[in-house]
Formats: sequence, structure tokens, C-alpha cells
Amino acid sequence: MGHTHKREQTATLGGEPMTAENTADAGAPDTIVLIHGLWVTPRSWEKWVERYEGKGYRVLTPAYPGLEVEVEALNEDPSPIEALTIPAVVEHLENIVGELDRAPIIMGHSAGGLFTQILLDHGYGAAGVAIDSAPAEGVRVTPVSQIRVFFPILKNPANRHRAVGFTKEQFHYAFANTLSREDSDEVYERYHIPAPGSFVWAGPLANFTPGHQDVYVNFRNEDRAPLLFIAGGEDNLMPPAVNQSNAKHYRHTSSITDYKEFEGRSHYTVGQEGWEEVADYALEWAEANATRPAA
Repeated sequence: MGHTHKREQTATLGGEPMTAENTADAGAPDTIVLIHGLWVTPRSWEKWVERYEGKGYRVLTPAYPGLEVEVEALNEDPSPIEALTIPAVVEHLENIVGELDRAPIIMGHSAGGLFTQILLDHGYGAAGVAIDSAPAEGVRVTPVSQIRVFFPILKNPANRHRAVGFTKEQFHYAFANTLSREDSDEVYERYHIPAPGSFVWAGPLANFTPGHQDVYVNFRNEDRAPLLFIAGGEDNLMPPAVNQSNAKHYRHTSSITDYKEFEGRSHYTVGQEGWEEVADYALEWAEANATRPAA
């Protein structure tokens, strides 16, 4: 990966070729949609929101349907989490993105990276960035660290119908292994919520169930917007091998697919020290590759 296909610059504005100077008023993205992953809420994007708003963007951080409350409330009553389904989340996100005047830049972290892939496949967005992304259907790479993270959930089939959280020790290994345990515990207290066990089970089951499942993406879609995968080199939950394999599944399409790995970063890459470098790289790539929506 790491390549970028060149698109033919055939679009015009008022009879003139489109340039960097005149695209700002001709459909260039003015909104960034940040999609959170499992075990956290939109609060996990708080630093990125401030940074991107400071660059003049409108920033949306939609919660999964039913999760539009604070972390503390969801930890006290996780029943809305248990009720979540992947199709309902996709429909919810499509409704939000579909109402925008211009195709936005879509960025997602972890499960949000998978939802980013699905949204792009369904024709939404001007560019997409999948950070430490959960894999789409067909990606079968399962590193040892990932097995260790998911084993407490997958060992009990009843967890498919429950909201399942991490202990502080489990969270440290899964999310924040490059942080001290003290710092990891602070992140846990601010951001952690249980996750729907059905979502965790959906990944393994998708590769052994006939027909397309909820996490299906058409890797050969020639019409989707450009897509960047970002991986953290020390991520235990979604290790680089998972994101590399996911990106390679797109190799048979001419649609732009790139891959970038940041050394020494955990799954908590959106918040750990040095997150600014990741945020700026993601935005600069998206701005450079964003497609103008069809007239």
C-alpha cells in the first residue's frame, strides 16, 4: 500500500479548470464527521474537535443511536448499548451525513473505522480515514494480542446479548498499553463504557456465515471516495497487521487506498501524547485527496 492513484482533473467551474483557489466555493468539504468506536463515546474525540474547529471546519461527532448521553449515564444504565445493532448504527450515520449540503470528510476510530468504510462503500463522503480500524468482512488476520483482548468476551456466547466492558487492567492492555497504568486508569475513568457484545461477535461470525453480513464492504467499488488507513505500531486491539490486510483487500480497485503507520502508538492514538501529529496527517491527506461530489 502507500500508493496514490492520480485522478484525471476534468471537473470545471464556470468553464475554467478547477484549482485550489476556486474549489473552496465549489463543493470542497466544509464538515468533518468523527465516528467513535466501541468502549467509548463521542467524548473520545474532544481534542480533535477543538483542533479541527480551529482550522475552520464544522465538526460533527454523532453518537450511536441511543447513546446520546454522557459516559457516566451509560455506565450506570447500559441497556441502550445492549439494544444496538450494526444496521441501525449505519442507517443513523447515513441519515446524518446524507443531510449535509456538501460531502464531508469522514473519519472513524476502531469500529468507527469500519463504519467509515461502509459509508464510503455506500456512496457517502468526499474522503475517508479509518484509524486503528476494525476489519470489514473477509479480513481474516487475527494477531495473538487481539485474541487476548477479545477472549474474555468471546469465551461466553451469552455475551452476544450483553453490554460487555473492560476491567481497568484489560483496558490498559487493549487500549492504552503505551501509557503508564496510572495514566491509563485516568483515560478509563473519563471515556470507558461497555460495548455491545453482538458487535464484537460480528467480526468472527461474518467470516463463517453464508452470505453478506452486517460488516460487508465491496472492496471492488470503483466509485467510492479515497480511503486512508492509519495504524498504531503498538496497537494490541487492532494491530497493524489487521489494518494492512484490510487495506490490501482494496488492491483490485482503482479507487485511492493508502496506508500510514505511526510507530509506538497504542489503540488510544486519538488521545495519547502526540495525537496532534496523527490528527494533522489525517486531515492533510483528506484535504489533498477529497473528491468533489457529483453535480
